[in-house]
Amino acid sequence: MKNKRTEFPQSTSVEKELKREKYRQKFKLSLKSTFFTLITVAAIAVLVATLWLPVLEIYGDSMSPCLNDGEIVVSVKSKTFDPGEVIAFYYNNKVLIKRVIATSGDWVDIKEDGTVFINNKELDEPYLEEKALGDCDIELPYQVPENKVFVIGDHRSVSVDSRNTAVGCISEDQIVGKIVYKVWPYNAFGAVN
Repeated sequence: MKNKRTEFPQSTSVEKELKREKYRQKFKLSLKSTFFTLITVAAIAVLVATLWLPVLEIYGDSMSPCLNDGEIVVSVKSKTFDPGEVIAFYYNNKVLIKRVIATSGDWVDIKEDGTVFINNKELDEPYLEEKALGDCDIELPYQVPENKVFVIGDHRSVSVDSRNTAVGCISEDQIVGKIVYKVWPYNAFGAVN
């Protein structure tokens, strides 16, 4: 019987194999770390978007020319709203976007030609292209109840808003937030007035 000679690998091939294995382990660790980082960032982004900065898409033209169908906007959670600010609020499992016209205790009066008066003073509305009474079935003048806001869309002839008893005044717990920026399309990027 012939004695078989065992061959051992050369040190250079062992070193290469060790380097390859170390690289493989580092790559796995790096991949795992990157994956968990992306999951964490996504979770934080979802929380921020849900709790503090909801991102909304505009549907319809009740706020044109200020906001148009398909535009994407960012809102900010807030507890106070001033007349003239644009807000988003929940209504029948939808999110609607309208402009605050009056707050708690204010008297709202709208003439047949669409001119709005708040506390007997004509409201300056540079954001409108046309005035209209629109779908109004409330008794005017109307006093805004406590802890509510009176909202109207900028496209007065088509907007269904606080002028109609179906929507009415908006309570604070319905409000998603103030609309502050348009972010899409890029050519419309900027503050919402």
